[in-house]
Amino acid sequence: MKPRGWVYIMASRKGGTLYIGVTNDLARRAHEHREGIVPGFTKRYAVKTLVWYEEHDDFREAIAREKALKEWNRAWKLRLINEANPEWCDLYPFL
Repeated sequence: MKPRGWVYIMASRKGGTLYIGVTNDLARRAHEHREGIVPGFTKRYAVKTLVWYEEHDDFREAIAREKALKEWNRAWKLRLINEANPEWCDLYPFL
């Protein structure tokens, strides 16, 4: 069985700073961002709200999607979030 993966976007606020990541455990990783457990970009810029995610059956596909999204311009990323989550609600409680 191939390991599953999730690509996700965290935000500091609606229309704010964005972070795109990939993980094999979305709930754990979102918790780490929210609590500032791991030093780095998301802790420094208070990027704590899970606003979008996508599940992949193959972790390699998730990595490829993450890399592609990171190449997108900001307007495309905002559109992706707005289409799935127009209010930019925190999706973490629903995981």
